[in-house]
Amino acid sequence: MTTDTTASTTFDGKPTVVVWNEGVHEARNEPATIGRMYPGGIHGAIADALAGYFPGSDISTATLADPEHGLTEERLAGTDVLLWWGHIAHGEVSDAVVERVHRHVLGGMGLVVLHSGHFSKILTRLLGTTCSLKWRNDGERELVWTVKPSHPIAAGVESPIVIPEQEMYGELFDIPEPDDLIFISSFEGGEVFRSGVTFSRGKGRIFYFSPGDQEYPVYHHPQVQRVLANAVDWVAQPGAERARREAPGVENPARDWFLT
Repeated sequence: MTTDTTASTTFDGKPTVVVWNEGVHEARNEPATIGRMYPGGIHGAIADALAGYFPGSDISTATLADPEHGLTEERLAGTDVLLWWGHIAHGEVSDAVVERVHRHVLGGMGLVVLHSGHFSKILTRLLGTTCSLKWRNDGERELVWTVKPSHPIAAGVESPIVIPEQEMYGELFDIPEPDDLIFISSFEGGEVFRSGVTFSRGKGRIFYFSPGDQEYPVYHHPQVQRVLANAVDWVAQPGAERARREAPGVENPARDWFLT
């Protein structure tokens, strides 16, 4: 099946988006090809792709090295969608920042977690499992199959998405039962993986999407870009009032709510 997935298909909404990347591979120039593949960093490539789908939107980036990792209370309060890419520095992410992001997701901020972000502090806390999996990095071809074409994140996406080289992620993927299983990937070695899943936590919507290792130019793939754009559009709730970010208190209300 072939569909029109170019960025000429734009969205009406103008969500405020922050693309977060630990930025450690870029700073170390590891692998040596990362500067050529992603001269503006992985976060820059994703932000540029999203800008084509959401013209006029506020789309910015942040990294681990920024003060408060670029995720201050004020910035998160004005963010509709946070995209999160991490790999080798999960432990360096401040617990205070994780707590802050957690509160905002429960309050209604959308979260899109990418590739090795499955091990991020924020996702494991939100899901309550290890998010462990099998992996092998032999540069194998990945086929991303759509298994829920009715979901908005699958709109206009080819099935399968053919990714010539990618790190293999395989089952068992230790996550809770997802709200939606949208994509399943298969690899040359025979493994399969639930590569596109959604969850809801509090008032927030979450999407995890696995393709996108730092050794391969996956975020330049137009089909992958379309999935990310669809995901941003789906998890964003800019028209909804952001709920209280503190945990709701325990109450003992009077029994006077019913009609007499």
